[in-house]
Amino acid sequence: MKNMRTKKKLKKLRITEKDFLLANRRAARMEEIEAHGRPVSFRGMVYKSKKVYDRKLIKKTIEYEKGNL
Repeated sequence: MKNMRTKKKLKKLRITEKDFLLANRRAARMEEIEAHGRPVSFRGMVYKSKKVYDRKLIKKTIEYEKGNL
């Protein structure tokens, strides 16, 4: 009987590292939104130069032209 009581108490009070990190991320995100008025994303689109050789685009245009002929 005593053993079951201690297990229940441990389950209630245990905060894992994963929970701690998740809570900190959420808090930081909320602070960021409050500071800037909207969510801030740091991941932008990478600029792709038009001069770069693009094998996928070349294949796509060739297949498109074959389909239209």
